[in-house]
This record gives sequence, C-alpha cells and structure tokens, in this order.
Amino acid sequence: MQTSSIPHVDTTVLDATALLAIAMGRTPDTGLGPVLKRPQVVTGAAVVGAWRSPDGTVQLQLRTDGTYAGEVAGRRKRPSGTYRLDGDSLLLHDDISGLRTPVAVLHQGELEMAGHRLHPA
Repeated sequence: MQTSSIPHVDTTVLDATALLAIAMGRTPDTGLGPVLKRPQVVTGAAVVGAWRSPDGTVQLQLRTDGTYAGEVAGRRKRPSGTYRLDGDSLLLHDDISGLRTPVAVLHQGELEMAGHRLHPA
C-alpha cells in the first residue's frame, strides 16, 4: 500500500446557523437569541426616552432596542451608538469614535453624564 505525500487537511463544512453562532460569539447549541437586550428598568422608572440638560446643551435619546442618539452643543458630530444598563448606571458606547461614557441613573429621576444632570424631556 502506498502512502500519499499530501498531508491530511480537515475540511469542516458549517451551515448558516453555525456560521452565525460563531460570528455572534455563541455556540449553535445555545441558540442565537437576541443580539441586543432591551434596557432594564431602574428603581421603577424606565431609562428609555428623551433626556435633556436644563440649559439644553446636552440631549440624549435612549431607545428600546439598546441604541442611543445624542446632541451636544458645540459638537459637530452627533454621538450615537449602543448602551448597556448595569445596575444603577448606563455605559454608552459611541459607534464611530469608540468612546465609552458612563451615565449614573439617579434615584431622583435624573441621569448624570459628564457633569451634566439630564431630566426627562
């Protein structure tokens, strides 16, 4: 019997579910599940909605799909991206700049972000 000089190569074929699971950091047997989680409720008040500083220099829109859009006076680029709720704080992640901004959820129904107090708009 002759042995081949060609080394054995593993050629694994993956279906669409397996490829999606790998791309999303999951294993196929755990299921794909939702990519973005709906924001949680903190101290009985939902964080989802429009927020604004009293002087109007900072505005923030938190959406139910885990994304946000904002506006800061004097800044040409509007911040936007995703957010994650962790206990009594949010972490905003800007899609373009990669900037991560912590936001405190205060029990008085306010948000505090970068020294600005935001109230429901």
